[in-house]
Amino acid sequence: MKIIDLRSDTVTLPTQEMLQAIFNAPLGDDVYREDPTVNKLEELAAKKMGKEKALLVTSGTQGNLVSVLAQTKKGDEVIMEATSHIYLTEVGGMSVVGGLMPKPIPGKLGILDPTVLEGAIREKNIHYPEPTLVVIENTHNMAGGTCWNPSQIKAIHEVAKKHGMNVHMDGARVFNAAVALNIDVKELARYVDSVMFCLSKGLSAPIGSLVVGDEEFIERARKWRKMLGGGMRQAGVIAAPGIIALEKMVDRLKEDHDNAKALAEGLARIRGISIDLETVQTNIVRYDIAGLGMTSKEFVAKLGKCGIKTSGSDTSIRMVTHRMVCRSDIDYTLRTIEKIVKER
Repeated sequence: MKIIDLRSDTVTLPTQEMLQAIFNAPLGDDVYREDPTVNKLEELAAKKMGKEKALLVTSGTQGNLVSVLAQTKKGDEVIMEATSHIYLTEVGGMSVVGGLMPKPIPGKLGILDPTVLEGAIREKNIHYPEPTLVVIENTHNMAGGTCWNPSQIKAIHEVAKKHGMNVHMDGARVFNAAVALNIDVKELARYVDSVMFCLSKGLSAPIGSLVVGDEEFIERARKWRKMLGGGMRQAGVIAAPGIIALEKMVDRLKEDHDNAKALAEGLARIRGISIDLETVQTNIVRYDIAGLGMTSKEFVAKLGKCGIKTSGSDTSIRMVTHRMVCRSDIDYTLRTIEKIVKER
């Protein structure tokens, strides 16, 4: 039985070209900044994002953490959207490691309203933590892969700077946003002080993320990376497939978006399934099965018996399209769900 894995785009496997690049990569010691392949990747990443410098990190979670730590001090307040990844699913790292106070505020489809942000920033007071950083997430995972556009980011940037705050973008899937909006990714990075983006999701590299920003910020982030155990040695074996990911794997993300849209439209036609098609802007599809009279655990188990892997909680299901999923897999998934619905 063929397995169709829709749990996440993190399950993508490297291409043969990536594996060959690992084998052939020139190597050195990256802590000494002597790995030529890492240096090449970091230069490429900075250029693509329109920033001065970049830093290779082991994961998106580590990238977000070093970015936040490099722009705050212990006791500061960090403002983010209430369902953001950095708040819900990064093990409370900013509090545990940085001694920081997260302040979640509500957004619409994962997007912060600048007026709401303005109202959340308290005036200076001896009783309050000092707000120093705003975090945005693009695309927004929990909202269903929704995109921030440049004007929305600029509006948040203006409020933040008015209050002497920086802006960090959790851009784990920022290339998905750029492709969906049909703009250069630089336009999404223009009005933020730092960006983290992943190589190991839709871009198909086996491991690694990048942090970008100005030179001073990157030097601070490098120190935090070392403290967190992220100082790597012959890291060119990670960087080599990352170079291919940035050079050759961005444009094909549109195929993932098209497959996600086809999946979402098919789900919308199935009685008992509720889905907001407005949220399906990239490669993430979230929908509710409360109308089917079963839990997500039951639903996921039924799909699993048919060779389809997915995830969910309560009555909410998430499916993510990626390079390992083709249109015929989407068709099979929809037929399988229709069968499950009829047999329930």
